[in-house]
Amino acid sequence: MNRIDFPILDQQVHGLPLVYLDNAATSQKPRCVIDAISEAYSTWNANIHRGTHHLSQVATAKHEQARSTLAQMIGAADSCEVLFTRGTTEGLNMLAFCFGEAFIGEGDEIIVSAMEHHSNIVPWQMLCERKHAVLKVIPLRDTLTLDMAAYERLFSPRTKLVSVAHVSNVLGIVNPVEDIIRLAHAHGVPVCIDGAQSAPHLPVNMQALDCDFFVCSAHKMYGPTGIGLLYGKQQWLEQLPPYQGGGEMIQHVRWQGTTYNNLPYRFEAGTPDYVGSYAWAVAARYMQDCGLSAIAGHEQALTAYAEQCLCSMDGVKVYAAGQPKVGVLSLNAYDRQGGLIHPFDLGTLLDQQGVAVRTGHHCAEPLIDSLAVPGTVRISFGLYNTREEVEVFIRALQRAIQMLG
Repeated sequence: MNRIDFPILDQQVHGLPLVYLDNAATSQKPRCVIDAISEAYSTWNANIHRGTHHLSQVATAKHEQARSTLAQMIGAADSCEVLFTRGTTEGLNMLAFCFGEAFIGEGDEIIVSAMEHHSNIVPWQMLCERKHAVLKVIPLRDTLTLDMAAYERLFSPRTKLVSVAHVSNVLGIVNPVEDIIRLAHAHGVPVCIDGAQSAPHLPVNMQALDCDFFVCSAHKMYGPTGIGLLYGKQQWLEQLPPYQGGGEMIQHVRWQGTTYNNLPYRFEAGTPDYVGSYAWAVAARYMQDCGLSAIAGHEQALTAYAEQCLCSMDGVKVYAAGQPKVGVLSLNAYDRQGGLIHPFDLGTLLDQQGVAVRTGHHCAEPLIDSLAVPGTVRISFGLYNTREEVEVFIRALQRAIQMLG
């Protein structure tokens, strides 16, 4: 796992070496991904699937090979189960619309958790408004872990879908998704897993998980922005209506009506991001070359070390301390009088010391509200981060607290 592969990291911010700890928002890109984007536009750029000329055929092959690469990476049974989207957010919106049209009626119920990103809350709220359905929420224990006994009690004959995060983007906690899926399936209910924060950090396999739907984004996995995927078991996808209409998603269009294309194309209206899919496949191979288990072990070691350092500091609170985490830590700091130091102020002073972190509610306002704080300082790791960078962050945080406290 070579930092030299990531050109953006070789720079200074405010005269100091950049320490990039905002990987949960987006990861940096290795040179091979940047080169792949340039290669695509320089040598084989052409619209795909419908062209008989050479460039179109090359571009088509690259796009479909990318689909196969990503299907293999996540353990899909068939590449037709991988639908390209603009990211996790669009994947969840697509599922909420399509599943809602097919299966949700008045009084039906959808279960989410109290630690969800807005992308896994708002689309379901919109669906419930439209269909007069009910959104139920798995509460948290005092440990900030999911209350699984309460989860089991949420099921009723009207429960139609469960949609939960694999890993919390605020807390870094790995949810017991295997148990969540098993219990839902015992009630005959399908499950969607938001893998935005798990796919970059953990090996994921759809056959082992047995989830019915899974979403993730390329840009958090060292790939380009603006592309993601929605995985769905073929038997479910075949029951869902299309999300958008246009080119590619049709077989025949007549004034009397339209017939839709086969999977996966019926869900991919318009010109797809074939450059993005190609670059994402390059990023996926880069991760595989690094070793997915090696990446997970490296990041978990950094997370544990950072948590240990932070928990030893006076006036610092680490949320969900002691719980198993993947690549993410959230914290707040307090002054000598015990008053909260605003996370934005800490983030600003950290930036002045070359350390990039994220502050605020992290698009998870209900969770942050439950913590009774205006936000947190979040650090998050990638495969290129080092133990030395953790130590730079700790010293920078100590200095910032000293200045503000």
